[in-house]
Amino acid sequence: MAKAPTVYDVAQRAGVSIATVSRVLRRPDDVRERTRTVVHEAIRELGYVPSGAARGLAARSTGVLGLCFPDVDGIDEVDDLPDPVRVGEAVEVVRDVGGPVTARWSNLYLGEVMRGAELEAWRTGHAVMIGVARGLRRTQAVNELAGRVDGLAVLSKSVPDDLLAHIARRVPVVVMAGPPQDDAYDHISVDNRAGTRALVDHLVADHGIRDLAFVGGPFDSPDAHERFQGFRDALTAAGLEAPDEPAARSDFTRAGARELARTMLEAHVTGRGPGDTGSALPRALVCSNDQTALGFLDVLTEAGVDVPGDVALTGFDGIDATQASLPRLTTVSQPMVELGRAAVELLRSRLTDPAAPPATVNLPVRVLLRESCGCT
Repeated sequence: MAKAPTVYDVAQRAGVSIATVSRVLRRPDDVRERTRTVVHEAIRELGYVPSGAARGLAARSTGVLGLCFPDVDGIDEVDDLPDPVRVGEAVEVVRDVGGPVTARWSNLYLGEVMRGAELEAWRTGHAVMIGVARGLRRTQAVNELAGRVDGLAVLSKSVPDDLLAHIARRVPVVVMAGPPQDDAYDHISVDNRAGTRALVDHLVADHGIRDLAFVGGPFDSPDAHERFQGFRDALTAAGLEAPDEPAARSDFTRAGARELARTMLEAHVTGRGPGDTGSALPRALVCSNDQTALGFLDVLTEAGVDVPGDVALTGFDGIDATQASLPRLTTVSQPMVELGRAAVELLRSRLTDPAAPPATVNLPVRVLLRESCGCT
């Protein structure tokens, strides 16, 4: 096994002192930005992972497992944090004149994954540490998390491939969601493609719908890509033309979907559709996640478009909000809690047997037929 890089190697590669490397890791605000950049580049190139809580201890085990996500709360910068509550403010009375709160997809989806991981970790006597890989300090944040845990589970594509490879040299890595990225990692996912195909098969075969459009997610989302492939599979099997790209893309948020839906609805009313796609609304909208579908439902309902009478609507994930919508949303339910539990189980297995071949776990999904697609 190759010798793990040390702080001395980082200092030599960056051309700075060991003390400077230490300051970059411990008190980055005390170091000039240019120096921080050079040091973090050296860390990335070498695959150096700070030992964190294990620093100075003979034993490497911390009893802690890490989860790394791209964004948990939607706060992009420290400046976006709300003002701290002052002592003595036991009750605050405000006039709430805004609309309904829009929960981010990450809170609803990742919250369930985290809950599953915490349940399994608690059952086995471990603790869970959550890290967020975003912004300019992503490399630093992920490295520091990896240095404080015995194993790391990451959401697919939330960590750059080269950084993930470096971290995997030091601690076991499990990749959650999306197709397997690399044969070197344990991987766990849900059957996005088969779930979407089964859903679209139902729309075509049981409701006779032949004019369907897919609302995709972010370009870098492997789950959204797999769901679109399932959409195409179903259309091809039914003898319908399968598009090369989604009809539109949203950002997996309800607010983003509302904006997109208003644009599509305006094109329908004015007859000025984008490009050559035409202006007519499709008979069915298959959305890449539930938040997108709920955002479309908000706008269609406000505009007097009947769901499912005029447009059938479906989602994917199975979040609780789909049971409270009017009409209730037809969706593909994925086992989000089980995804988190399985990630912890794979990490524990890898720690017990580091030499075992990489494992791939594909969890099943369920198609929940409700009123938004025309089922009663």
